[in-house]
Amino acid sequence: MTGAPELTIRPATEADLPDIVAMLADDPLGATRESPDDLAPYAAALKRLTDDPHQQVVVAVRAERVVGTLQLTIVPGLSRKGATRSIIEGVRIHDDERGSGLGTRFIEWAVERSRQEGCVLVQLTSDVTRMDAHRFYERLGFTASHVGFKLQL
Repeated sequence: MTGAPELTIRPATEADLPDIVAMLADDPLGATRESPDDLAPYAAALKRLTDDPHQQVVVAVRAERVVGTLQLTIVPGLSRKGATRSIIEGVRIHDDERGSGLGTRFIEWAVERSRQEGCVLVQLTSDVTRMDAHRFYERLGFTASHVGFKLQL
């Protein structure tokens, strides 16, 4: 990214929500479950997340423009001898930044932040249809070691 403006990773604010929600909605899966026209539920969710010390919603900003987002959750646990783990969720990179190395840098940031929090494991899920994302995470050292289950409520 020679000549590209510097990248900053910082906590998300309510002012970032239009950009964050636009990225969440910018794919076939997100288009069916996100509502960029009504930011109220996202603002309430961001407030809950911001108030929780185990949650970090961050944005990647380049040239004063939000170009990526992710949520990092720190989870204390009993298994693995009382290990703490992190969960990376809601990773999105603006479409004109894909392939620029930003995704790699962003995940590396989350992994390093997890180390700083004392985590022994970083986990994430990815929809079974996101084959490009699976290859991306595998290149970064993640392994598809589990089968995930969800129950819609």
